[in-house]
This record gives sequence, C-alpha cells and structure tokens, in this order.
Amino acid sequence: MSDSTEPGNGRSSYLSFMLAGEEYAVGLLRVREIIEHRPVTRVPGMPAAVQGVINLRGSVVPVVDLAVKFGLPPRPITRWSCFVIVEVALDGQQTVLGLLTDTVREVLELGASDIEPPPAFGTRVRLEFLRGMGRHNDAFILLLDLDRLLSLEELLRLTAATDEAAAPAPAAPEASGNG
Repeated sequence: MSDSTEPGNGRSSYLSFMLAGEEYAVGLLRVREIIEHRPVTRVPGMPAAVQGVINLRGSVVPVVDLAVKFGLPPRPITRWSCFVIVEVALDGQQTVLGLLTDTVREVLELGASDIEPPPAFGTRVRLEFLRGMGRHNDAFILLLDLDRLLSLEELLRLTAATDEAAAPAPAAPEASGNG
C-alpha cells in the first residue's frame, strides 16, 4: 500500500515538519495524528534514538527522536515541539511510533514530477532513510521512508520493550494469615 497516493489524481499528500532548520515530510496516509509534546517514560536498553514511550489513550507508543537518529544533537523542547504519530511496517504488521519534531508545517500535495531521487550527498540524513526530495514552493523537502527509518533489529527491540511496558505488573504475593 502506498503511504501517500490519492487515488485517481496521481498526486500524493504529505505532512511536512521542521527538524533542526530543515523541512521533512512523511506520507499523509501513514500519519495517525499529531499530538503536543508530553513527558516520555524512559525504557532501558533502547536504541539511542528511541527517547522512550508515551501513553496514548491507554496504548504504549514508542517515541523516536529524529534529530538523534539523523546524528544531530538533541533538540530543545519548545512550545511547538510535537509528536507525529505514524504507522510503520514490521514483518508485515503495522507498528505505531511517535516521531519527535520541532514543529509541524503543513499538508502538501506533490505529483510524480515534483519528486526527485535522493541526492548522493549534501543531506544530514542517510540515503536509505529517504524516499526522495520533493519540490514545493521553490524549496526542496526531504521525503522520509518510514519503513526504513529503524532497522529490523531496532524495531524488534522496540516492540519487545513496548510489549513489556504494556504488560500488567505482576500481582503482589498475598500475606499469609498464620500470625
């Protein structure tokens, strides 16, 4: 399934956001929602880019700090910082992630002629994380490939930790009444 194509018109919709002064975008059909920044619970043993987890209406959602993932220094949290909640494929199943961004910009539409292959150099992001470069309003936007953002090993560790965080705590042993 495409993550952004609108049926019938050959154009694709993307949600754009800013990170360290650069504009990025993800396919709109992969975005579940955008939520304001909230405290994140740290989980031991996670990859460096995984900030921790948040509780989203009873579901445990891992949060990826894109700045750290892209080798940038961690970004300060501002009143515009937010989480873009997205779906990624893991072994054929959908996994929900939160992406920490500096600010969300807009929903934009790009046609096939507006998208160029990723450049071989000149970006802070490794090429395997990019679908391409979108041309919009005389500027280029880096289009992320969500399914390649985390390695399979990172996603498996993330899923295991998320399942562990979501599991109910074991019941405390009952005190014996032999007193």
